[in-house]
Amino acid sequence: MADKPGDFAMPEGDYAGDLTAAEVWAMLEQDDKAVLIDVRTQVEWQLIGKPDLESVGKEPVYLQWVTMQGVNKDFESELLAALDERGVAKDDAVIFMCQSGGRSKMAAMQLAAHGYNQSYNFAEGFEGDLDEHRHRNSINGWKASGLPWFQS
Repeated sequence: MADKPGDFAMPEGDYAGDLTAAEVWAMLEQDDKAVLIDVRTQVEWQLIGKPDLESVGKEPVYLQWVTMQGVNKDFESELLAALDERGVAKDDAVIFMCQSGGRSKMAAMQLAAHGYNQSYNFAEGFEGDLDEHRHRNSINGWKASGLPWFQS
């Protein structure tokens, strides 16, 4: 991370790879230790929606990678504290999600740099890719794939 809020230095860890919505859901269903971390903003959670993991007996971790002030300079320490609080080991699956796979990839790389070898990026994100009309939620992603979600 860079020194000033809003500055950004690209994370350097080799993350475990990109996942599709189907792969994310299968991992969350089948692996009791798998964790989903939603790195979108609080505004996105409130207005666009949140993943609902109740049917698989889990609760996502909500941790903003960026805030209204820029890159969250405390993200790394908050992330490590949240994983420690949940008892997540370095070889447990940790899946990062954002709107469309950009911030979550950087978060996965950041965690991988700390030795978490199962740090994944949900490449489609909550809203998925833009369609021909430059709209989301129709091609892929959590919502378009029919995975459970809710709005506040």
